[in-house]
Amino acid sequence: MPTRATDARRAAVLGSPIAHSLSPVLHRAAYEALGLTGWSYDRFEIDEAALPDFLRQLGPEWAGLSLTMPLKRAVIPLVDEITETAASVDAVNTVVLTEDGHRVGDNTDIPGMVAALREHGIEQVESAAILGAGATASSALAALARICTGEVVAYVRSEARAAEMRRWGERLEVDVRVADWADAAEALRAPLVVATTPAGTTDALAAAVPERPATLFDVLYDPWPTELAARWSMFGGAVVSGLDLLVHQAVLQVERMTGHAPAPLEAMRHAGEKALAAR
Repeated sequence: MPTRATDARRAAVLGSPIAHSLSPVLHRAAYEALGLTGWSYDRFEIDEAALPDFLRQLGPEWAGLSLTMPLKRAVIPLVDEITETAASVDAVNTVVLTEDGHRVGDNTDIPGMVAALREHGIEQVESAAILGAGATASSALAALARICTGEVVAYVRSEARAAEMRRWGERLEVDVRVADWADAAEALRAPLVVATTPAGTTDALAAAVPERPATLFDVLYDPWPTELAARWSMFGGAVVSGLDLLVHQAVLQVERMTGHAPAPLEAMRHAGEKALAAR
């Protein structure tokens, strides 16, 4: 049941570091647009060691939590259940707290990626490439499991990462081929390229963007655009940004925590863009 606008409920984002998080901006914009005047959303600097005590102290006024690194796996043994989506990548970025104190771990990154791509007209692709092999890459693989009908090539820097991506491919039933990062320029010719690496990592690839690029999904949003995204746009390719992902996954979090759907996507996007411009 959706809550009443005057119900005093709390939510927050946890992680370390957390000062950079745009989640408070997005969720507060949603509450304002939905008329949830009694709702608040904060941020807390919480690491893995501090997480159990923080969860233990939550009262009945708490509706949900957003989780960022390094808590997405650490929280799993601390909740009552996790959804199939979260279990598929062993990562929880959302905890919904029910009125009876039940804690449900979910993952909105994966459907958020799918929704962000769909908004840009990408419903299905025949193949794709992933740049990187960290936690975000596993979520990207899970998203591609829903829309990619063929091979996914993952470009990685080490054999350990290569083995990890192969394991994720088997688990998610995605046809994954691993390639060396030295050949990452080849990735840019794929129908869909998902860049999951830290800031600056793909800058050297910008010069290799083909004359007619297809679609780039770059999970970064600050600083934006990345050199790769700027070059991609200059050549006329479609670009899905990290802000697109952040907003779409936050929309799903708001809907799960408040019971109000649909969440105000455009109001949340506008708030995010405004906050980034101010930085």
